[in-house]
Amino acid sequence: MQQTDQKIVLITQPTRLEQMIRRYNNAGQAKFYIESHGGDFSDYQQEHDTYQAAVQTAVAFLESYGRLQVLERAHVPQYLFGPKDLVIAVGRDGLVANVLKYLNGQNLIGVNPDPRRWDGVLLPFSAADLPKLVPEAAAGRRPLKSVTLAEAVLGDGQVLCGVNDIFLGQRTHTSARYTICIGGQQEVQSSSGIIVSTGLGSTGWLRSIIAGAAGIGRSCGIGQKPVLPGQFNCSSDYLYFTVREPYPSRSTGAEIVFGQIHTGDPLRITSLMPENGVIFSDGVEEDALEFNSGATASVCVAERKGMLVT
Repeated sequence: MQQTDQKIVLITQPTRLEQMIRRYNNAGQAKFYIESHGGDFSDYQQEHDTYQAAVQTAVAFLESYGRLQVLERAHVPQYLFGPKDLVIAVGRDGLVANVLKYLNGQNLIGVNPDPRRWDGVLLPFSAADLPKLVPEAAAGRRPLKSVTLAEAVLGDGQVLCGVNDIFLGQRTHTSARYTICIGGQQEVQSSSGIIVSTGLGSTGWLRSIIAGAAGIGRSCGIGQKPVLPGQFNCSSDYLYFTVREPYPSRSTGAEIVFGQIHTGDPLRITSLMPENGVIFSDGVEEDALEFNSGATASVCVAERKGMLVT
């Protein structure tokens, strides 16, 4: 087998068992807590063992093949990826999404460590596939899927990307107050926040919001079965925005609540929140931008694309 000088970065994530051990100091106390609350400790252990076996299989091959860097998910935001690094994520779909937004053109391989447990929409491969897959990917002989990202840019230059979605609103998900502007229209609103979704994330938060709105409409005698216009998928070059629970009043409106965001016509949001205003992506609230009074965010299609090996 021919080796390569290309650096390979293997991204891992803690299992539920590891998280419990970190919280309760050791496996015995974690087991006591789980079982005392009616949980099945053996399920935690089995998931952990299966995951570790997949990681060990991956590491055993990758160490023999090239320069390997193993990195836990928590350190990804601070890691400086090389422009030619080949990145491999072993974990759930959310890990792939979380890693993808920190890459800039590097190819990413998603590995499903436990196909019996995880559907793995973004995880088409197993650890056993790597000996054949990695040399092909390193040589550029594997097809790639382009993934459109969303991007929120603040006036001070801070940027946050989202693979599935971006949330703008209150940290506590209480009423957020802001000015929304798109397509020449502008409105002051009070709502539970704004969700901007990519095609990749369209089956998640966006789908649930539309389904809920349609269900309310049907109960009120209006509306049809919810269907997103067009073929909205991971490569679509536009985004959708939705306003959650907009509240119409004398000083706030509820007209600009749903629509597309295209390149050249960003969604502009100006915060009117004295405190607790945030912007976060892909459900990771810990990695958020402050979004308080006076701050303006432009949300648009990101110039860079995610690249998934298929």
